[in-house]
Amino acid sequence: MIRCVRLWTGGDGNSHFEEGFIDLASGVRGDMLSTTLQTGHASFQETRSGGTFEWHTAPTRQLVVTLSGTLDFETRGGRHFILKAGDILLAEDTTGGGHRWSLVDDQPWRRLYVVLQPGAKVPYRKAASEGASA
Repeated sequence: MIRCVRLWTGGDGNSHFEEGFIDLASGVRGDMLSTTLQTGHASFQETRSGGTFEWHTAPTRQLVVTLSGTLDFETRGGRHFILKAGDILLAEDTTGGGHRWSLVDDQPWRRLYVVLQPGAKVPYRKAASEGASA
């Protein structure tokens, strides 16, 4: 399982999140594979340790794959979640009040942005024990 946090804009105009994972199925050689994603483009970015980004929304619906660094994300409702290397953020909060983040360790945040095509299906599954968080 690959941990994935989904971040979206609720009917109240605020960002909300829930814990989940990328759904994988048995593949060749015993590997686990996801379905193919319809993507537009991908790019890499790095932010030095100690970096922050104040309130903002995602510029487009995208996956953000953390390669290094540990981040604390916060919604305007005061809810927090942590992303670490190997985690994926499914950023769908393209409108509303947005979220903010800060690096909380001594590593740079290295990440891969994968912009999704409009209507692209992501094999995201909400964790069974999680509900939507405000």
